Amino acid sequence: MNAILPRFLRSAYRKEPIPSFLITIGAVDALIGGVGDRWVLFGFGITTVAIAFALRWWLLQQNKVEPLEPVRQQRYLPPYSADILPTLAANKKNSRR
Repeated sequence: MNAILPRFLRSAYRKEPIPSFLITIGAVDALIGGVGDRWVLFGFGITTVAIAFALRWWLLQQNKVEPLEPVRQQRYLPPYSADILPTLAANKKNSRR
């Protein structure tokens, strides 16, 4: 459990830093307010966490809306020769020896 939690937190902060930060701040405020009988601070913390979750949900919904276009392969030969030869994929590394 101890090894999984830091890995999860690190990945959450990398993917969505603003909502993760707001969740952390809100949780700390709610904890301090609940333990110290400060109900305004507790309410502020719970509200901050709720806003952060809403922001995270909204960002996830915006990412899903984008339609995925199929990636077209770049052909190095004219289309009539495509039946004879396979398509070549351009590599990012051009290793020449």
